[in-house]
Amino acid sequence: MTSFQTRRTALYAGLALVAAFTLLLALRSASAPEAAKAASHREAPLIALDPTADISDFFFFRSYEPGKADKVDLIMNVIPGEEPSSGPNYWNFDPSVTYAFNVDNDRDGVANDVRFEFHFQNEIRGIVRDAKLPLSYVGGITGVPPITDFDSVGFGLRQHYTVTMFRGKEHKGQVLASGLVAAPSNVGPRTMPNYDSLAAQGIYYLGNGMKVFAGQRDDPFYIDLGATFDSLNFRRTPPILSTVEDSNDNINPYGVDQLSGFNVHSIALEVPASLLTADGQGADGTAQPKLGAYAETERPKVTVASEKDPAKDKEHGKDVQVQRLANPLVNEAIIGTIDKDLWNRLDPEDEARFLDYYETPRLALALQLATGVPAAVSNRDDLVNLLLKYAPTDQRLSELLRLNVSVPPTPLAGQRRMTVLATPADPAGWPNGRRPKDDVTDIAVRVVGGINYIAARASDGVNTNDVALPSQFPFIASPHDGRNRVHGN
Repeated sequence: MTSFQTRRTALYAGLALVAAFTLLLALRSASAPEAAKAASHREAPLIALDPTADISDFFFFRSYEPGKADKVDLIMNVIPGEEPSSGPNYWNFDPSVTYAFNVDNDRDGVANDVRFEFHFQNEIRGIVRDAKLPLSYVGGITGVPPITDFDSVGFGLRQHYTVTMFRGKEHKGQVLASGLVAAPSNVGPRTMPNYDSLAAQGIYYLGNGMKVFAGQRDDPFYIDLGATFDSLNFRRTPPILSTVEDSNDNINPYGVDQLSGFNVHSIALEVPASLLTADGQGADGTAQPKLGAYAETERPKVTVASEKDPAKDKEHGKDVQVQRLANPLVNEAIIGTIDKDLWNRLDPEDEARFLDYYETPRLALALQLATGVPAAVSNRDDLVNLLLKYAPTDQRLSELLRLNVSVPPTPLAGQRRMTVLATPADPAGWPNGRRPKDDVTDIAVRVVGGINYIAARASDGVNTNDVALPSQFPFIASPHDGRNRVHGN
């Protein structure tokens, strides 16, 4: 290709990219979707060493459970890559970690208007305590009945938790509930013969239209993880889908879902939209329907240094933020490794210091080098507007997952994994919050790569999760059990 042809191709790609993102940004109206989703597995050096504080996914959407459209759901998954058979000490939340959702409802980019905190405590009890057994859970053997409820004698390590809500910038806390019990890990059929029934006891109603669940679930994120991070070594060359393949959300055309068979720990909270919006209205068209949010984990204060700013050590009361998560794959695929730990440490409203990573995305350059297809590698104001602003005219940059609660939810059966890039488009998914079905990887590759990657239907070849998603709260499927799961992919 001549230099003139190269420049012409880049020009056409740029013009088409502007048109595509003009469409996406136009959807940020009072009647259309607003922002993005997120996924993160071992995305930064320090948090990779701290799995109980590592947020693998954050979901934020209007409920699509029948009759619940006035509700908004916030879900964070932690502990990526839980092997189901990891006994005798199975997976649990960490009592020293504060898990939190933070919401911005006045569009100032600072998510300090509504906050929900979750704190866990361990209790050793029952026969595990009395007989000093070397197990966390035991049941179904001589003298010990199976675990069928949270009071079962064999439920030896039981986690209680407290839910606290903070409203307003003064952050005066209100305890919504305490002494709640988290659903345990799914050990196996002898110990827990009806795990779904057992876990259902972990759904608690908090009053005022709120409910909560905490416990183990299937990892709903689907991706060819190994191929993606083996320098974009996808399993088809070029890594593109046919029109028929791209429209089928129920098959994996050529990729391997390498998170298949692994579990996570989920915190799911459902609240009325009116509890989150600034004007206290419902989800059916409000004066201020746009929300921004992120999930975070905190630990007792530590120091995270960076060559960019080694003295930076921002206080969060007695605890310090060790991870945050909002938009898709930002820390994994946009922020440079040298700054990943610092990025986790700072708040979303500090994102201006990382602006270069959005304007010149390294992932776009990597896609171009790996595939030979021209990508949009510079001057990416479109990414800045899409990921860091409520509207292109905003001056403050803040990395939040944004949701327009006036957009009606799409029932699960009608949801499209490619959301606004699907035909027909599904405006209730990305870039309007994130649902478990939304395909983070394919959307990120196409959007960051640019119009050439959108037009070619670039993909990792994985279109669906290994387990069917439920259409009701907590919206994440039951976890794989420790005895019977075999990782065959």
